[in-house]
Amino acid sequence: MNREDFPLLADGKWAYLDNAATTQRPQPVLDALAEAAVTCNANVPRSPHGLGREMTRRFEEARDKVGRFFGASEHYTVVFTSGATGAINLVAHSYLEAFCQPGDRILTLGSEHHSNFVPWQQLCKRQGLDFQVVPILPSGQPDWAWFRQALSPATKLVALAHVTNTFGVVNPVEEVIRLAHERGIPVLVDGAQAAGHRPVDVERLGCDFYCVSAHKMYGPTGIGALLARTQLLERMPPLQFGGEMVERVTVEDTRFQPPPYRFEAGTPHFLGAVGFAAAVAEKLAQLDPEAYGPAWETLSNKAARVKKRRAEKRSPHKNKGARRAGKRKPDGPSNDGSQGNG
Repeated sequence: MNREDFPLLADGKWAYLDNAATTQRPQPVLDALAEAAVTCNANVPRSPHGLGREMTRRFEEARDKVGRFFGASEHYTVVFTSGATGAINLVAHSYLEAFCQPGDRILTLGSEHHSNFVPWQQLCKRQGLDFQVVPILPSGQPDWAWFRQALSPATKLVALAHVTNTFGVVNPVEEVIRLAHERGIPVLVDGAQAAGHRPVDVERLGCDFYCVSAHKMYGPTGIGALLARTQLLERMPPLQFGGEMVERVTVEDTRFQPPPYRFEAGTPHFLGAVGFAAAVAEKLAQLDPEAYGPAWETLSNKAARVKKRRAEKRSPHKNKGARRAGKRKPDGPSNDGSQGNG
């Protein structure tokens, strides 16, 4: 991409070097946001009118596009979040509640962004868990020998960045995941700094959770995604409660929607999701397959295969309640009859 592709930079007034924090938005992303806002700005998924149905279609289409971009097969579910920070906090709260007991261990690195450090630190304090931090060597690399020794039956999760925001170190996530999985330990990868700069195939990595932010890859702020193994999400309780994420409500109890919807309480950032999908399309157009070699070719081919399988599943004779693109079941009763809270 060139300077003229970004309206804020086109006049040459600014030399913008802060892309690790937030990227500028190219014109196609701005156009997609504006077009959706003026043609189908309506709530998802319960609005029964035409605008609502069209916005719901685009919202779920965006979910599919984001999933395919990151190589998510049918074994993964894409949950829209407020960003990588929101995705990490969702896992930190819900996963620890479902899978951890006092004395269990959470392992992370000393080079982590605060978003992938403080949630684990604070929740370990609250729940009586053992919070272990891999020290960083003078070279800027984690002490991987220390890491191997710290893996134990008490370790319930490893959380690390794909690329660090402090030193720019590309962590050997595939090796970390292999070592952890040999011991039955799930791994969360903070992909905020990696997603916009390198091809990411979550299934090839083998990670259990991968967290991204759209605003670091040409997309809008306030939207990101958690790509997670569905079998883990199905056992995790919701972090927030409200409309959209319930299946049935009575005075005595509530039954929640399956993933991803149980983790998307309230009115989601549906316009942001459209912008996120447009940003993904821009990244695909920008990336040069020759520059990335076989890894990118494999990911691109896999995305096409996944798209074909999902299309086959969505034939008129198939279940329309598919995980990522089907209609949700209606919410339970609402006291005020509204279409959902923000």
